[in-house]
Amino acid sequence: MTLDRSYVERNREGLERLRALIARLSGEDFGRPVGRGWTVSASLAHLAFWDRRALANFETWEREGVQISPTEPNPINDGMLPEWLAMPGHEAAREALAAAEAVDLKVEQLAPALIEQVMAQRSRTIVRAMHRGDHLDEIERALSQPAP
Repeated sequence: MTLDRSYVERNREGLERLRALIARLSGEDFGRPVGRGWTVSASLAHLAFWDRRALANFETWEREGVQISPTEPNPINDGMLPEWLAMPGHEAAREALAAAEAVDLKVEQLAPALIEQVMAQRSRTIVRAMHRGDHLDEIERALSQPAP
């Protein structure tokens, strides 16, 4: 069976969407609220964190085999939010872009057998554009509203 590699294009599109959004952000935009106490900057830092986590998982799984552990993201997000809010906006944007580029490249290079194992359990780990898109939608909604 041939592996459906459409995730590569989806990730590229998500990366380009992230890149375009970051390119048009002003310094004031980073502090714009997106809801639940989050800002644009915190959302970008969040994306960087989860992309870096996925990258670390891929590297571990290549060495040791796929063992997806259950993760409850809400306590992690709640615990990390103060750090993400404290990160300067331009740094959060730089890190979000660097992390997205790194993880997308890694996904493109993963062995088909590893891809299939992960996709069978948690497709969002491979299709990074899914998570990225959720947050880019939130950011774009926030930016479309009048400034507070």
